[in-house]
Amino acid sequence: MIKIEHMSKSYGPYPAVIDISFEVLKGEIVGFLGPNGAGKTTTMRVVTGFTPPTEGDVTVGGYDVVSHSLDVRRHIGYLPETVPLYLDMTVTDYLTYMGEIRGMNSSWVKERLPKVIEMVRLGEYRNTLVGRLSKGYRQRTGIAQAILHEPDVLVMDEPTIGIDPIQVVETRELISDLGENHTMLLSSHILPEVSAICKRVLVINDGRIVADDKPDDLSEKLQHAERIEVSVRGAEAPAFINAMRDISAVVDARSDQRVSVVQKAAREDFSPFIVDARPNVQAAEQIARSIIDNGWGLSNLTPLPMTLEEIFLELTTEENLGEGE
Repeated sequence: MIKIEHMSKSYGPYPAVIDISFEVLKGEIVGFLGPNGAGKTTTMRVVTGFTPPTEGDVTVGGYDVVSHSLDVRRHIGYLPETVPLYLDMTVTDYLTYMGEIRGMNSSWVKERLPKVIEMVRLGEYRNTLVGRLSKGYRQRTGIAQAILHEPDVLVMDEPTIGIDPIQVVETRELISDLGENHTMLLSSHILPEVSAICKRVLVINDGRIVADDKPDDLSEKLQHAERIEVSVRGAEAPAFINAMRDISAVVDARSDQRVSVVQKAAREDFSPFIVDARPNVQAAEQIARSIIDNGWGLSNLTPLPMTLEEIFLELTTEENLGEGE
């Protein structure tokens, strides 16, 4: 649905995006990650037809974003980082207006509007002035205008920025629901959000695509040590950590401080640890043998992939980028 081939975009002498190529297929939800100034928003503005590329080809649903810009806009729903809202309109009036300027006739708007308002859970605010809505409900209104004309493709730039944690969860659920029926390109700084929603991630840095893969596959490629989650009974932390450090395959060991794990450990009476081991040396077998030899009870031993945040840092920090040159 979205196809970018050797696209570059410059502002005067300053390149924002440099020779990038990727494709988002029908039904895919793709996360688009990168530090500030990396080129995410510029790429999204090109894809949605708001600014032309300097070089290369970009198509959406088979339509070129330059020569068939209006056709592209009919097939695409766009939620920019700053949603263009009219604060002195009610939610219903605003969405009706947005439908009209997108070429929807009155009967289509009348049929579609109640469905969209229900979909984004704005029912009790349909007659409220947009200016009186909270940041989270304004964001929902922005999502509503993006899906009102039934586009095939959704492009969302930082959809949960600036809203409170409860509304982040609700908006994330809404985006997941929308992803069942749309092709989606989602930009976000909230990495757990991308990890929860997206099956594939693109990482852009300094205007270039530096990764394009599934999060788990990226983890395997970038992980320099095998990380293992271990839960044991009957072991004091210092004794367990020293026993692990005596294993030749183990790099280090430490208590697992993740809040959810600590809470579960307290309920189920076990001690949680993280063990870092050298890859491809069957460390798990050696760890299990050491636990049994020490008379401790082993309740869990599970390999842990890198988090998306760790992948992001690995790909975008200058030190790590320099190592690959």
